[in-house]
Amino acid sequence: MFDDGKRISIIYWLIIGVLFILFAFLLIKTFPYYGKVFSFLWKLLTPFLISCLIAYLLYPIIEKLSSYNIHRGIAILLIYILFFGGVGYLVYKLYPLIVHQIQDLADHLPEMTKTYQTMIYSLYEYTAFMPETVHDKMDEFFINIEGSLDQLLTKLIGGFTKVFDMVITITVIPVLVFYFLKDYDKIKKFLKRFIPIKYETRTTRIIHAIDDSLGDYIRGQFIVCFFVGLTAFIIFKILNFDYSLILAIIMGVMNIIPYFGPIIGAIPVVIIAFTTTNSVKLVLFAVIGIFIIQIIEGNLLSPYIVGRSVAIHPVAIIFALLLGGQLFGVIGMILAVPVLSIIKVIMKHIFTVPVRN
Repeated sequence: MFDDGKRISIIYWLIIGVLFILFAFLLIKTFPYYGKVFSFLWKLLTPFLISCLIAYLLYPIIEKLSSYNIHRGIAILLIYILFFGGVGYLVYKLYPLIVHQIQDLADHLPEMTKTYQTMIYSLYEYTAFMPETVHDKMDEFFINIEGSLDQLLTKLIGGFTKVFDMVITITVIPVLVFYFLKDYDKIKKFLKRFIPIKYETRTTRIIHAIDDSLGDYIRGQFIVCFFVGLTAFIIFKILNFDYSLILAIIMGVMNIIPYFGPIIGAIPVVIIAFTTTNSVKLVLFAVIGIFIIQIIEGNLLSPYIVGRSVAIHPVAIIFALLLGGQLFGVIGMILAVPVLSIIKVIMKHIFTVPVRN
């Protein structure tokens, strides 16, 4: 059925898969021991990671402007002002609205909970014919949702009200981005010094392959998520939903996660919309609007803007999403595909097993 080369390849990838699953299991089990260290490093490195990402996204634009004989310094300054000027204006306009809506949502949470409980009791009446164990599972499910929503609001309020930490981060990031863009080539030359000469060619190929795989994917995802968030905001405003800005931001951010993202983003929209409007008709319109947005995104935008830049089998992507969610929650799910893509490129260039035809 299989020749020797294919057998070796299958056995090799099975061993790699088993080892990877064991490694992931150990990471999950030992997380309480290194979780605090990781949390400290995450807070420390967050401004640098964000700055690196912004510089990475803006660098091709600067290179394009430089190709039109625009001085590199002027190109950096122009893009720098346009990007941070636009971001600063959005933050200036949206930040007070976001804080106000989150605080208002937290204040009205008891009223929403009563409406939500009334809905659950009605659901119990309609499902009275079901076994008691089914109702117990429903109770457990809804209690988990309530607890998760309460924790989410607490974290959001705490995050958006930590003004001092945010001011430091917002102040540091533009400075870091400017120096990353200005000394981009110098930084690359500096990092090359740590690569042994005999591995330099292979490492360069790997880096270029990662850039080709991830560059268009990340930039495309930002464009698509912006479209989803903006369109959702317009629909929610037309339907006169409360907290439309927060719900649209959730929809846009969650859309970064393949497969699960639209569902995760739609759940709080449905729950909050129903408990605030108490209108099944409006909620149905919202669901239809979300469904139309996802059809446009999945069939028109993503294939042309994002494309097939990350050629990974859906099963592998779903496994990576579940693993990322277990380890680091939503952040882990957002980073799962980029990290998986990087691992795939590295393994392809280093551990390629020749297969005979």
